[in-house]
Parts: sequence; C-alpha cells; structure tokens
Amino acid sequence: MSEGNIRRVDARSVEGRHFRYFDFVMAAFVTILLLSNVLGAAKRAVVDLPVIGPWPFGAGILFFPISYVLGDVLTEVYGYAFARRCIWAGFAALMFMAFMSWVVVALPPDAGWNGQAAYEQVFGQVPRIIAASIIAFWVGEFANSVVLAKMKVWSQGRHLWMRTIGSTVVGQGVDSLFFYPLAFLGSSDWPADKVLIIMVTQWALKVGWEAILTPVTYLVVGFLKRHEGVDVYDEDTDFTPFATKV
Repeated sequence: MSEGNIRRVDARSVEGRHFRYFDFVMAAFVTILLLSNVLGAAKRAVVDLPVIGPWPFGAGILFFPISYVLGDVLTEVYGYAFARRCIWAGFAALMFMAFMSWVVVALPPDAGWNGQAAYEQVFGQVPRIIAASIIAFWVGEFANSVVLAKMKVWSQGRHLWMRTIGSTVVGQGVDSLFFYPLAFLGSSDWPADKVLIIMVTQWALKVGWEAILTPVTYLVVGFLKRHEGVDVYDEDTDFTPFATKV
C-alpha cells in the first residue's frame, strides 16, 4: 500500500500486523512516562500569577501530559489493542523502575561517598510515588483510551480535537484524582490543602496542554495514518484491560 492511501479498517483486521512506526511511538510513550515520574512528580514548584499571587503546581506538568497525547495518538491511529499493549509496557517499566530505585537507595554507601543523603531525598520517596502513579496511570490511561476509541466510532472519525480533548478530560481527571492523594496526602511536605489545590490545578493544566498541543496531534496523527496506510476503528473491540495481544 502506497503512502497517503489511507484505508478505514476495523481493529480486528490489523491484529498481529507490524506497523513501521508503532515501536517508536511506544518507546517515546514509555520514556516520557518514566521521566515524568522520576524528574517531575515529587517537586512542588510555584508561579507568581497576576492578581492571584503565588500558585503552586507539580513540576511534572511540563512533560507528563505528552504521554496522554501519545496515548491518544496510539488509540487514534492503531486502535485500542495496540494502545493497551503500550499501557502494559509502561506499567511494567514503572514497576521495574520502582524496584531499582528501592535497591539503589538501600545499598550501603561507600565511606568516601557523600551523596547518600541527597540520593535519599530525591529517590527515597519514589516507591510511594510510583505506587500511586502505577494505579493512577493504569486507570487513567485505560479510561482515556476507551473514551477516545468509543468517541471515534460514535463521531465516525470526525472532529479529532473533540475526542482527544474529551478523552483527556476524563483520563487526566481520573489520573489526578488517584495520584495526588495516594502519593502525597499525609506527607509533611504536602499539606492537605496543597494536595487539593495542585490536584485540581494539574488536571486543568493537563487538559489545557492537550488543547494547546492539538495542532501537533493533528500533524502526528496525519503523518502516521498516511505512512501506515490505515485508519483503525474499534467497532467490535473487547475493551478489557486484562490482555496484551494485538
């Protein structure tokens, strides 16, 4: 099939098919997921807003929403089953990262090395954050993917922006609702009012990021559909999350 010849197909017809760009999108999805949990999730930053004044936010907002954009792209281009496989790959990667973080922090430091305290401060709380992230990610990403897949069939493929933003409203809402209380509630560094403020702020900012990145989403989706040659619809898909087969 030549590039640019896009054919509408049901998700069942692409089971087991190899797509030339799918692996790259999955790698980007998992990479961003891991980095957002290591580098950004635990840091509470602040921005000075006009009239409102200082307003706290989680630093992970800078790039974590891109994983949801990629999740939308995966479902839109390749269908729910392929997106589900990526979600499970991300789940496994988070589990491995949590284990490695625990092992590295627990290893006795050499007497001449003075970085243990800093290492514990940065990575010591990672297991709790990752546990919360795994639950929130799993529920949120599947909610996002299911909503987008069903909206695509319902809208007959029209109005991509409506389903990417709509699915993000649901998926990121579920993600934030699970993640912030599980990860930070009760922590001395995160008072309950801060957890609530940042949870709502992060949800709004994540949805805003999705809206801002809509032109990029259109470009990426268009590129992939043209080069893969298909436009997948989940018309008779089994939406169980407990599978990895594509």
